[in-house]
Amino acid sequence: MDQAKAWTRVRGNLRLSAGQRLFDQWLKPIVLIESGDPETVRLGLPSPFMTNWVKSHYAERLLMEFRSQLSDVRTVSIETLARESRELAPEAESPAAAMAPATAASPAALRPAVSAERPRFDSRFTFDRFVVDTSNRVAFNAAKALAEPGKPRFSPLYLHSSTGQGKTHLMHAIGHAFLEAWPEASAIYMPAERFMFEFVRAVREKDTFAFKARLRGVDLLMIDDLQFIAGKESTQEEFFHTVDEFMREGKRLVIAADRSPLALEGIEARLASRLGAGLAADIKPAELGLRRAILDRKLEDMPGAAVPGEVLDLLAARISSSVRELEGALNRLVAYAQLNDEAVTIAFAESVLGEALRGSQRRITIDEIQKAVSSHFDVKQLDLVSQRRAVAIARPRQIAMYLAKRLTTRSLPEIGRKFGNRDHSTVIHAVRRIEELRGTDSEIDGAVRSLMRQLEA
Repeated sequence: MDQAKAWTRVRGNLRLSAGQRLFDQWLKPIVLIESGDPETVRLGLPSPFMTNWVKSHYAERLLMEFRSQLSDVRTVSIETLARESRELAPEAESPAAAMAPATAASPAALRPAVSAERPRFDSRFTFDRFVVDTSNRVAFNAAKALAEPGKPRFSPLYLHSSTGQGKTHLMHAIGHAFLEAWPEASAIYMPAERFMFEFVRAVREKDTFAFKARLRGVDLLMIDDLQFIAGKESTQEEFFHTVDEFMREGKRLVIAADRSPLALEGIEARLASRLGAGLAADIKPAELGLRRAILDRKLEDMPGAAVPGEVLDLLAARISSSVRELEGALNRLVAYAQLNDEAVTIAFAESVLGEALRGSQRRITIDEIQKAVSSHFDVKQLDLVSQRRAVAIARPRQIAMYLAKRLTTRSLPEIGRKFGNRDHSTVIHAVRRIEELRGTDSEIDGAVRSLMRQLEA
């Protein structure tokens, strides 16, 4: 009898003696590796953790089973398969199929593990739907790099920002891209709170081995809102070892939280150190330009929704604390308009979103804008409202008009009056000109960004 036939019988015996649950969790993933040595049987498992468990609990039993089938066998070697040669035993459809042997594996023939872990990532959260600018570009590029096939350049990836700035969007985008590039891979996404609940339940049911094997056996693990396990010592202990295992194996790990690793309160120092050993990328609060671009992108996904630019300007200027809140406000506005069969106007938006707009609003005045612009460009505030047309005065004046349009709710005629009783068409020209220059002149764009940050602070 050859080793493959013997392995068929050994697997059948193990399934009957161990029971279906234990067999499926620990013994079914074992594959037989061709050794060419009749005295040695080589068995492979997909992770070091599973290898150690089988060695501790079934090494002697496996040796005894093989010796009962093959008198020449002297040693059973239980090994961890190299990453490029992992293969999970086929799913059993019946008791007979469950006892069928795993295909004898050679390094050239083995494939990446197939797993039942196929999370349902949100179809809205993909890389091509994520609006990028300087506030989130590093995090976006790092997320795309981690999702690429092949050996990851860094791990873990640690994303941090205040709530509602796009961390969860990037994590779902990573999942989509990774599984699309590697369809046979396995992935888990879960909030840290769920990690804690499942671990506590596993402890109570005395089934921690299954919990550990499930999480540590996947190719991509993503844990969101890590701050929720602050102060939970036993959960942090388990999470530390999970992080350690992923780093040791060079597998993909993504973690998100509301603060940088070392700024997390109630998190053990050694865990914070591990989290900071990969790439920590922060996402800064979205500036006005990004908020406006996000609304434009969101509106593209709302067929039939008509929202004037001035209303989008209002939402972007007033709701600055959270991208999630901003998108929610647009959703609510469009829904109310469609349900009531009304046109979306400034008055309608203020009526529907009154509390949201008032709660987030910091009233910026045109006078404040003029002072900030005159200080930035070293011109007199009076020059901005004068009739002087020198470029050194005209360009700062146009920037001030542009900011007045973007950061206040003043009408075009009102803005014109504040700038030396100019016509509203002059304000329109100024706004369009600065929008054009921001796309071609980095100095103008940098000045506008700087002034926006200063005025919104």
